[in-house]
Amino acid sequence: MAAQQLHGGLATIFGGSGFVGRYATRELAQRGWRIRAACRRPDLAGHLQPMGAVGQIHPVQANLRYPESIAAVVEGAQVAITAVGVLAPSGRQNFKALHVDGPRAVAKACAKAGVGRLIHISAIGADANSKAEYARSKAEGEAAVLEEFPDAVILRPSIVFGPEDEFFNRFAGMARISPVLPVIGGGRTRFQPIYVADLATAIANAAEGRAVPGTIYELGGPEQLSFKQLLDRTKEWSGRNVGELRMSFTMAKLQALLTWPLPNSMRPLTVDQVRMLQTDNVVSAEAKNEGRTLEALGVTTPHTVASIVPTYLERYKPRGQFAHYRG
Repeated sequence: MAAQQLHGGLATIFGGSGFVGRYATRELAQRGWRIRAACRRPDLAGHLQPMGAVGQIHPVQANLRYPESIAAVVEGAQVAITAVGVLAPSGRQNFKALHVDGPRAVAKACAKAGVGRLIHISAIGADANSKAEYARSKAEGEAAVLEEFPDAVILRPSIVFGPEDEFFNRFAGMARISPVLPVIGGGRTRFQPIYVADLATAIANAAEGRAVPGTIYELGGPEQLSFKQLLDRTKEWSGRNVGELRMSFTMAKLQALLTWPLPNSMRPLTVDQVRMLQTDNVVSAEAKNEGRTLEALGVTTPHTVASIVPTYLERYKPRGQFAHYRG
């Protein structure tokens, strides 16, 4: 990273060591911000240090389930960013704790501490009336944040891709051990994948005042792709020519119920995730018409899936990541 004069601004990033958080940390550090990377295990956040100058990035212990830890890490910050979320609950790390109560506690602490800007990462599909608990909890979290901090900026990305993602890596991993991949509901559900570094740029621009306070932005990449198209590309880029198992939504939910005792990392999909697949995950026409999109946050040339994903799915190929070097 090129040396850059620090401008003195302090940003607290909740989930700063996670998938989205680490890219937001890097982007803000490159712009000269000082970073408090708030996470449950700061001892495991050493990968953040090379992203900034010596002493620029400081992993600190905080837990969204403990308001006193939140208050301590937002003290003195100009900006706070919440980038904590789970796709499936596990023990006390459940949807209500991380998507609703935690963001409310952050917003309340930020208002009390006089933090200038609050950026909350939600998700396209957030809907208080959804049948999926994930989508309902995201909507409830947005409402809680805006109730406590009315000028907060809400960012709703579609599925986020990058080397550490839980979409392409999950299905490429499945294709490595399974003869088939599940094509659920005909594979017609549409997505608008966004590259994690583009999302990080949008987050940083919002942190620096490019976003309209109190606004909900919907962020998607440059193309809409169906679930089947995403699976086909995953198979192609991972070199795994496996078959397809077409499943109705009902059958997929039954399979999810039968695999319920397994750890989340070993389950193809949960019942809640199948419910999410019943709704398209793309930027709405309303957001486009009202200028609440990625372009409005200064990202005018977002990366395509094809320009990024093949570089990290190569490791799933039958002969390994470096097979092409051997001829």
